[in-house]
Amino acid sequence: MTEHGSPVPGIPVPGTSVPGTPVPDAQAPALDIERLLVVTAGSAFATGMPYWTDWLRLSYPGLEIKLVLTRTAQRFVTRQALAGRLHRRGEVLLDEWPEDEATARHVELAEWAQGVVVYPATFHFTARLALGLADSPALLACHCTRAPVAVAPALPPGGLESAAFQAHWAALATRPNIVLAPPHPGLSLTTGRADAWVPPLLPEVIGMLEHRRAELEAGAPDREPPATPAEFAADLARA
Repeated sequence: MTEHGSPVPGIPVPGTSVPGTPVPDAQAPALDIERLLVVTAGSAFATGMPYWTDWLRLSYPGLEIKLVLTRTAQRFVTRQALAGRLHRRGEVLLDEWPEDEATARHVELAEWAQGVVVYPATFHFTARLALGLADSPALLACHCTRAPVAVAPALPPGGLESAAFQAHWAALATRPNIVLAPPHPGLSLTTGRADAWVPPLLPEVIGMLEHRRAELEAGAPDREPPATPAEFAADLARA
């Protein structure tokens, strides 16, 4: 049994996941890339990123990692808390265009990344991505990269049932290089109830990213049409 009480290593029991909870026995799936871009948005689950940065570095010693923190993510984790953990195998950036930068950061990120993980993805970041907004380097890089992009949302109570979120999810599902990681039921830090939605553990998201990367390399399969809102909610309830 894991410390979550789950009989399957790395899989949380619905309703027990809380931000920053370590999962020492999380298994590392195959990952056939050398450069990974990780975008962290402003969810309380960003507090777990120091742990997951250590996990990435130890699980994939040769992997170069660039971490991008959105403005709201800095409420939950600092650049300094992550930078030292990369041991010179990457860097931590803020999701903004520096005034004194001579190059286009979004172009560099889009071309550098062989895979992108948005973890956690907030409701707001997911909406901006789905709507095609490009008001930050990370968003524009996600739109322009040819690499697979895994999006792992963290949602507040009522977020999953929101018609807006379901429409955004359906829109993203049509993009060949986007892979969506369905959230799991989890505890809300505000209500204290299991009525929030939390991202899967990072190893699960990495596995989904690698699966999509292999599909794209072999020739992207036909995509199924987006589910109706009712089918969407039913599918996630079964996940």
